[in-house]
Amino acid sequence: MFTVADMMTQNPYALGPYSTLADAKDLMEKHTIRHVPVIDENHHLLGLVTQRDVLSAQESSLEMITQSNFMSALDIQLIKCMNRSLMSVDCHAGLKEAALYMQKHKIGCLPVVEDKVLVGIITDSDFVSIAITLLEIQDEVEPTEVEA
Repeated sequence: MFTVADMMTQNPYALGPYSTLADAKDLMEKHTIRHVPVIDENHHLLGLVTQRDVLSAQESSLEMITQSNFMSALDIQLIKCMNRSLMSVDCHAGLKEAALYMQKHKIGCLPVVEDKVLVGIITDSDFVSIAITLLEIQDEVEPTEVEA
């Protein structure tokens, strides 16, 4: 049985709680990622910020521009806006169970935690890669139909 540890991204990019949404946006753009775990100095998982959170903040900034007192929502510290009610997974969990859990709860990633310490992350993109690999293996195993 394949486990989450077999496919997770180890040591994912993360930020501290006093980093800003702008920092998260920059990190996402630089590394082409959509999820940023928020960790403390001991690498304990505190929360998560997603690309959707950043986009929502940018929209709220646009609304603030129309008002007289402008402050960029991207200047907000992550500790004030991160998602704290996280679902996480142990690295020994099965890949199928993790995929079903993500599908059932409609989430894009699962931080991988061991003893409260962030050790990895598995995302919906990882599962798409797995599906592509399985389809390629299937193509190699199954004989192609020959037209008569």
